Amino acid sequence: MSKNDKSVIEEFFDVINMTPKEIDSWLDTEESQSVGQKDGNDESIGHKSGKRIVELLQKEKSDYTDDDLAHMKKVISYVHRHTAQKPSSDIENSRWRYSLKNWGHDPLK
Repeated sequence: MSKNDKSVIEEFFDVINMTPKEIDSWLDTEESQSVGQKDGNDESIGHKSGKRIVELLQKEKSDYTDDDLAHMKKVISYVHRHTAQKPSSDIENSRWRYSLKNWGHDPLK
């Protein structure tokens, strides 16, 4: 595993602040399913990403594939970009927070 791969994995684990169980439970909620951009079907991109994040968190680091690392980079980018767009109003019940939680990051933690 290259030094760059290790830094991607480390940053991924830094931005994900929810456990697999917390993410799974969240993804089952109406709030989770009410946000995000749909890509031609009923499930949002973020909701699908949340399922993938749970799989990645449960996988051995030595078993990560190039595709896994690419998804980690996508997650890192999304979380950084989206947290920079923090709303000035109610955060706890915001679509902004709900979307971030779909990507494994709860901004209130």
